[in-house]
Amino acid sequence: MSARGLVRALRDPDVVTALDAGGWNGLIAMARAERLVGTLALRIGDRRVPDAVRQILDDARLDAEREARQALWEADRATEALAGIDVPVLLLKGTAYAAAGLRAGQGRFIGDLDILVPREAMEQVEHALLRAGWEWVKDDPYDDAYYRQWMHELPPMIHAGRDRMIDVHHSILPLTARQAPDMAAMIADAVPIAKGLYMLSPEDRICHAAAHLLADGDLAGGLRNLWDIVCLLDGIDPSALEARAARHGLAAHVGQARRLAAALYGEGARLSFWDRIVAARLLARDGWGRERRKPLRFAFYVRSHWLRMPPGLLARHLFTKWRKGHRPV
Repeated sequence: MSARGLVRALRDPDVVTALDAGGWNGLIAMARAERLVGTLALRIGDRRVPDAVRQILDDARLDAEREARQALWEADRATEALAGIDVPVLLLKGTAYAAAGLRAGQGRFIGDLDILVPREAMEQVEHALLRAGWEWVKDDPYDDAYYRQWMHELPPMIHAGRDRMIDVHHSILPLTARQAPDMAAMIADAVPIAKGLYMLSPEDRICHAAAHLLADGDLAGGLRNLWDIVCLLDGIDPSALEARAARHGLAAHVGQARRLAAALYGEGARLSFWDRIVAARLLARDGWGRERRKPLRFAFYVRSHWLRMPPGLLARHLFTKWRKGHRPV
């Protein structure tokens, strides 16, 4: 048993009409675990389902709508806080999709507010947000120095009154990553959403999503990220996408993301051996939505750090985190 049942239902929602009670339990559990239950609800639409399932799906749709409203309000508050700074502010990921009314934002659960600003403006942005009521999530000198020296974002901040987090990025990948996206080009080619707010160009949205999925993290929650890519690929000129990905050093990652999207959510694709390993990690859940294949998950956890840092820095960082009591789940 794996998350293939969820993938199958998103790809072809008609299959859910044949599910029994056990099948529905597993599907809902996996969708919740992957934060795709709102998307699943929209995909199923008005198809006939058991009454108890209909209530769950209706609640999921309402929850997704509520999260979108909250995310857009946070974007509005951040825009207000940064109004006195003459820098472009780009929304990223879920909030950007919701603000622009993109298919990728429909039914999507949205967590933190992610924004992108030029690196040279980070200090101004930081001070403006602190004045407007945001504060640091953790008071840890090591983590603070780690973020500022090596990462692509400020340490996480949370608003003292609204209890909502914001991640302020100056790049889409850590400074120590093997790829170095052309952030000046990404910001220069951003498209407006509303007054004072922008988002990445269509091609750069896919480059960012592919980098986030395959060049940075450990693929936890990757099925949602891959669904984002499926939606973002709608109407994209493949040649323009390939050229843009090459400019950012992400051609291999975008190519792999497209193959995985086609293999899992589309008409199928010929996968390499490495593609199949990545797919196995994405699908590593049991029939109740619980993560399984612990050795595989741990290998991708180690890989995520290996991608972010050179070996010496990685060894020092992991030892420091271990000494502080951090253990991978």
